[in-house]
Amino acid sequence: MARDNSAADAPKVKKTRWYTQIWQAYQMTRKNDPAVTWIVLGSFLGVIVLGVVVGLIIGHTVYMALLSIPFAVLVGMFLLARRAESSAYASIEGQPGASRAALGTIRRGWTFAEEPVAVDPRTQDMVFRGLGRAGVVLVSEGPANRVGRLLDAERKRTARVISGAPITIIQCGNEEGQVALRSLPRAVQKLKPKLTKQEVAEVSKRLTALGGVRLPVPKGVDPMRARPDRKGMRGR
Repeated sequence: MARDNSAADAPKVKKTRWYTQIWQAYQMTRKNDPAVTWIVLGSFLGVIVLGVVVGLIIGHTVYMALLSIPFAVLVGMFLLARRAESSAYASIEGQPGASRAALGTIRRGWTFAEEPVAVDPRTQDMVFRGLGRAGVVLVSEGPANRVGRLLDAERKRTARVISGAPITIIQCGNEEGQVALRSLPRAVQKLKPKLTKQEVAEVSKRLTALGGVRLPVPKGVDPMRARPDRKGMRGR
């Protein structure tokens, strides 16, 4: 009986080395933040200089210089990570779906739908929905004076099917009363658990039945008389 060697012959996917990931993060950060090179390098050298000074004071210059190198690396890596995070948020801020991208950095405890559950087709304001032990959270994108109506409509629609589970509303933005994009994941993670795992599972089923985004029908259009574009369905 012949054996299928296709799986064995398939090329193995090479894992990205940690230093390659660091270099890639540095390259991407430098595009939006050219000062990152001098900040990381300056912090690295600063820690070593501080170690040498302490060594001169206590009479162990070489020992303290060598000891300061690992700390210098840690400080440089920490600053690079912070600048890379800031650069990543700056690159997506203001784009549709930026809040969903930020919420995607939450590792565990929360589940967010990939698509918005409410969208204003005229203004492109949108609402994303998440579920966790703290209940349901609705996160909006759009100006504070405009997105409130969309949020309130989605809150009422959600409340009708989740049997009293808590609903938290968060407006993402830079206006007063809104949560900045980079602070959004932290704001969600700070919500206190109020549901058991069994209750979360039940709410999840109800939200699945509720469905996702429902675009409003334009005025003057009768949905019962609307006809599909058959040419578009067959391909022009």
